[in-house]
Amino acid sequence: MAKEQTEVRELQEGNYVMIEDTPCQINAYSTAKPGKHGSAKARVEAEGVFDGKKRSFSQPVDAKVWIPIIERKQGQVVSLESETVAQVMDLDTYETVTMQIPADLDLSADDNIEFLEFEDKRKILQ
Repeated sequence: MAKEQTEVRELQEGNYVMIEDTPCQINAYSTAKPGKHGSAKARVEAEGVFDGKKRSFSQPVDAKVWIPIIERKQGQVVSLESETVAQVMDLDTYETVTMQIPADLDLSADDNIEFLEFEDKRKILQ
């Protein structure tokens, strides 16, 4: 698996974290002071990298969390199957994969793109 473990206190806005077995990018990170009977708590708000859903959790700062290893790769659009689906060739492995095209992105064949990859999920970046 492409994941590593770290403590909640090491997280920062913009980093990735696994929430509900989904890779998410952190939008907000805040900590509360330690209480009379416990350690400081951190609240993390994040958005799913591949599904766009908002997720959050609150845990002690010394709790362990998983960090997904998301690769940023280069690709080339081989063909467009429709307005929302493209065949993209990975420029490292020359493997061709099908990806969803973001709604606000205008692609054509032979365009070079950047995409994120984690396990079997991929997402084209703007």
